[in-house]
Amino acid sequence: MSKYPTGHTVGAVYNGNSGNPYLAAMPDMLSPEQFLQAVASYPPIPHDLAKMSSEERRGLLPSLSSIYVPMPFQYAIYDTLYRAIATTYRTADVVDSTRAINAYYCGRDTNYATQADSGSILGVPGCGKTATIRRCLSTMPQVIDHVEYQGQPCYCKQVLWLHVECPSDCSVKTLGFSVMAALDRAIGSHYLESTQGLRSASASAIAVQTKILFTNHHVGLLVVDEIQNAVLTARKNRQEKPLLRYLVELTNETMTSIYFVGTPLAEELFTAQEHLKRRTRGIRLAPFRPDGVYLDFVRKIWPYQYTAQAAPLTTSIGNKLYDCSGGIPAYVIKIFAEAQAQALLIGCSSINEKVIQRAVDLLAIKVPRTYAAGTHISDFEIGMDPPAPPLEQEEVPRQYANKRGRKAAQRDDGDLLMAYNKSIDLEAHLKENGYLEADYHG
Repeated sequence: MSKYPTGHTVGAVYNGNSGNPYLAAMPDMLSPEQFLQAVASYPPIPHDLAKMSSEERRGLLPSLSSIYVPMPFQYAIYDTLYRAIATTYRTADVVDSTRAINAYYCGRDTNYATQADSGSILGVPGCGKTATIRRCLSTMPQVIDHVEYQGQPCYCKQVLWLHVECPSDCSVKTLGFSVMAALDRAIGSHYLESTQGLRSASASAIAVQTKILFTNHHVGLLVVDEIQNAVLTARKNRQEKPLLRYLVELTNETMTSIYFVGTPLAEELFTAQEHLKRRTRGIRLAPFRPDGVYLDFVRKIWPYQYTAQAAPLTTSIGNKLYDCSGGIPAYVIKIFAEAQAQALLIGCSSINEKVIQRAVDLLAIKVPRTYAAGTHISDFEIGMDPPAPPLEQEEVPRQYANKRGRKAAQRDDGDLLMAYNKSIDLEAHLKENGYLEADYHG
């Protein structure tokens, strides 16, 4: 049974007698079974579907976007984020936090014996990074209210996590304002409104204000999504360094764990500087392999067919869907939904390979031929640590459900290529098959 009821804000419940209220109030870690049950989402299928018109059936198709099939890689991400939050509260207790706030106001440096956690979760667009991050965080309360701890007053709002997007302009001020807005939404404060007078302030002033708020509200984890924006901006005006320096300082001085989420494009930025390599290690997601895990995913979405008749999931259709989607979950669902829409529009009773291709052509989906190195979402196993990604980025070929290319021609034993491939005595082979003529001169 969960320590806290489902909700955004909960009253603190303490475990143990560690002397650290923020660590003692942490929610219990969910088991794999509890987590997968908590994040699964299967919208109901209307009982009167058979009586619905084509227009009504097409109106049901957007519900497919709310399907969320639980998989082991999602629990690996949940485990990573949970441990990152716990690390934050193991590095700073109440006294350290108070001293840190005073140090910020006095302009002195803070000094901790240990560092908070930091890392990154990168993956091919459509693998479900952001959706998984949001569902992982939703399994924990965002705010814990403290009133009393061990018989002493302890009035504060502990913010377990904040989720923001990396600003497209790579601006420290923009990110600072985004963080304040996220904090306001979490605890109902008005920090962003109160900083209207700081609009003309320097980026460093906004950064200091953000650090104070993080320490004051004991923020456990900051997730910065769409971090590849920093790379795109860096290519234009080389402004990524101030933003990353600010985030590194935020981790060092507030002891808040930080995780970056984005596409493999961000790897270019992380590997460019040695100190970022260490701070940005983490899970790298690649699409499904054409295997049993992929087929299990398709089987779970296959009942959501709103056409007049349900098409059976044949090997041919499964392979066609994989080839067109590249094994990317978001593309699988998008193609599945659009194929049904096209079938309903043209009066086809059910989806088939031809309708699937029509949907792909209409959506102009072109999956890449290669993907950045990473761990395929088929390869995660609950109860085991995810395989470590390669140290250096490399390209891996796309894998197909159907083998490509022409079939090898059947050759007889006397063929020269057969002799060459078998590495046999060529002269003897030619004589044996009558290909060699001897010219005798008496």
